[in-house]
Amino acid sequence: QLHIVESGGGLVQPGGSLRLSCAASGVSLDYYAIGWFRQAPGKEREGVSCISSSGRNTNYADSVKGRFTGSRDNAKNTVYLQMNSLKPEDTAVYYCAAVLTVQDMCVMTWGYNYWGQGTQVTVSS
Repeated sequence: QLHIVESGGGLVQPGGSLRLSCAASGVSLDYYAIGWFRQAPGKEREGVSCISSSGRNTNYADSVKGRFTGSRDNAKNTVYLQMNSLKPEDTAVYYCAAVLTVQDMCVMTWGYNYWGQGTQVTVSS
């Protein structure tokens, strides 16, 4: 059974950076695409980014393009989301999720079926 744990959230000032980690156990992530999602208070959950199983392909929401970068280290069974130039509107609980796929691509609207518990990111001065 695939188990996912996010970490790396915290409080940061506007313009600052954080790196979120998504560590998996129980199953190798080699054949899983990973999506990053976030949910702010009172808002719907939204897709932020995704990365294909090999790491060669990524997609980003328009609101984070040029600021967020996804990467993965399959040897460590871990996926990362580097978040730079953070804005107050990036404040949310961030989740990573996995979906098994034979395609080396990712789409944020796929039915991701393994989810972590989330990590809080707060951008405030």
